[in-house]
Amino acid sequence: MREPVVAPELYINRELSWIAFNSRVLAQALDPRTPLLEQAKFSAIFSNNLDEFFMVRVASLKSQLEAGVDTLSDDGLTPKQQLQAIHERLRPLLEQQQAHYRGHMKRSLAEHGVHLLDYQRLNKAQKQWADDYFKTAIFPVLTPLAVDPAHPFPFMSNLSLNVAALIRDPDTGQQQFARVKVPQKNLPRFVEIPTELSGRNAKDVVYCAVPLEQVVAFNLQLLFPGMTIEGHYFFRITRDADLELRDLEADDLMEALQEGLRKRRRGGEVVRLEVADEMPEEVVEQLVEATDVEPEDLYRINGPLGLDDLMSLLAIPLPQLKDKPHIGRTNVALARTQKSRLEDGSLKAEDFQSIFAVLRRNDVLLHHPYDLFATSVEEFINQAADDPSVMAIKMTLYRTSKNSPIISALIRAAENGKQVMALVELKARFDEDNNIQWARQLERSGVHVVYGVLGLKTHTKIMLVVRKEKERLRSYVHIGTGNYNSKTSSLYTDIGLLSANEDLGKDLVELFNYLTGFSKQQSFRRLLVAPVTLRKGMEGLIQREIDHARAGLGGSIRAKMNSLVDPPIIALLYAASQAGVTVELVIRGMCSLRPGVPGVSDNIKVVSVIGRFLEHSRLFRFGNGGEPEMYFGSADWMPRNLDRRVEAVAPIKDPAQHLVLDRLLDTYLNDNVAAWDMQPDGTFIQRQAEGEEHCAQLDLINGWRTSLQPSANA
Repeated sequence: MREPVVAPELYINRELSWIAFNSRVLAQALDPRTPLLEQAKFSAIFSNNLDEFFMVRVASLKSQLEAGVDTLSDDGLTPKQQLQAIHERLRPLLEQQQAHYRGHMKRSLAEHGVHLLDYQRLNKAQKQWADDYFKTAIFPVLTPLAVDPAHPFPFMSNLSLNVAALIRDPDTGQQQFARVKVPQKNLPRFVEIPTELSGRNAKDVVYCAVPLEQVVAFNLQLLFPGMTIEGHYFFRITRDADLELRDLEADDLMEALQEGLRKRRRGGEVVRLEVADEMPEEVVEQLVEATDVEPEDLYRINGPLGLDDLMSLLAIPLPQLKDKPHIGRTNVALARTQKSRLEDGSLKAEDFQSIFAVLRRNDVLLHHPYDLFATSVEEFINQAADDPSVMAIKMTLYRTSKNSPIISALIRAAENGKQVMALVELKARFDEDNNIQWARQLERSGVHVVYGVLGLKTHTKIMLVVRKEKERLRSYVHIGTGNYNSKTSSLYTDIGLLSANEDLGKDLVELFNYLTGFSKQQSFRRLLVAPVTLRKGMEGLIQREIDHARAGLGGSIRAKMNSLVDPPIIALLYAASQAGVTVELVIRGMCSLRPGVPGVSDNIKVVSVIGRFLEHSRLFRFGNGGEPEMYFGSADWMPRNLDRRVEAVAPIKDPAQHLVLDRLLDTYLNDNVAAWDMQPDGTFIQRQAEGEEHCAQLDLINGWRTSLQPSANA
């Protein structure tokens, strides 16, 4: 058994740390300061996060348990102990979520004219409408399946919502069990009922809906004519959905992924069974036996199952119950590069500059969503696709959006005769199917599509444009922390850099050769690249701060990332704290380090920021004895990012941009609206700002982060 890098008592279990993160997401839903429909959104995110957690992390632990794996986690727990701890932590959170939905959200929404009604509370006209809707829109697609000796228990797909029906034959007196799958993939989860049917208060009703599963359940008699319906109960299952893929060549990988996706849709082992709280014990026992789950995999839910569908409520036209619309703007350095402004007449032709001309003068630092993705990254690739002087475009694609402008630009570039290469990461979890379709579309259009390095997932976000200028080739690059995804660029905070720096250009040329050929590149000029130089580079930067502190030069580390769970990095941070280095960390998600432990991590502070936008940027600042260095990139401090993925982390050299990112880190560390302080025991305490102070700080954060950028390119 391997010796632990960090003492188990100084390492927080990553699964339990993830649950603590998701509890902070739920806290956004429970916070009365959160607008009402945004509460529904955060409750939906909490549920969706849990689905993925069970499909991947819990499924992995159950697989270890079934295989007899006795390896302890870094905090000294067996797989069985971890599963038990997960269940103990989750149950009270699920109760909080349902209590909030039943006791606050539904009532408060009703006060604003939004009525989420149970079928039994519908008036006569509403019930008639719902029953007619069932007959015309639901009944034809349903398939009731009986369970008896001649009909074994039917297969149930992953995340399916089902009705368990108890039916009695009035002639024989025999009771039977039947399962009806609710068609929530094809129909809206909340069936909207015309507001004019709401009776005398109809004029005050904005939206009225009833859950789809209840419409099905209260019309079961039509599915089983001549039988007596003695009861109906809802249940939902979650299956192992992680794809296990061998290291294969590109063609085999595509085929293996497609087969894996077919298996995922059919489903692996059941890892969670959710049942309505009122379900009789004998029905529960039948489901437990049919799904082959352990007692601890059973969750009794006092309310609707699958609350991720609450996300659909954001479509209700009540802006006063939502966050104020956020409108990004064009980065000031790129204001005169927008071809759309030429077309609408807001920019004169003589004032227009190509984006390449701007980058030849200065790098441009981007902060999304405050800097618009469309007028920066998309404008960059669009101009590259149409510019006759551009010879080649190369980029990585990890997760991209539907109807992606990035994909369209790559296709147009290929049609314009340019050399276009796209590395499409087929193994981007839960986006595999989407990426397969993009890869095929790009290949049909003449784009060279590759699938990355054998045995590694390509997670880096990089783009290279090669342009012919005065009989020589010049490279232009984009390096980012976020995906090339138009949709998430407006929902996630990310950092990006557009640059014509020669060293960065050469590094990206060599990195793409590493990704597409048989290169064994072992060093780069400016980039830190995983799995080649990133771990060694990051550990070296931390060690340098330790050495500076021991030499009396002081030491400072500030970093922002999604997750920190890498034991060697955590051990180094503990050593840094003990040497007197000040360590300030902004960690959105999992953090396995314990801050503030006397004699171990006294000098470490951890803050988690959970707010309107998903904090996705990664920043790393090292004091370096008074000559600070700043890096940004796609990697967290996790073993998978440092050792098993292709990642790129780049330095920020411009002093003005350095100052901007320093101020950004200050803003996160001093936040008193969305920040949580981590305690030595792994719990988090939310910072509180009330009344006018809260509003002022909220305006400061939204306005301050937006105003950061102009000085970056001054």
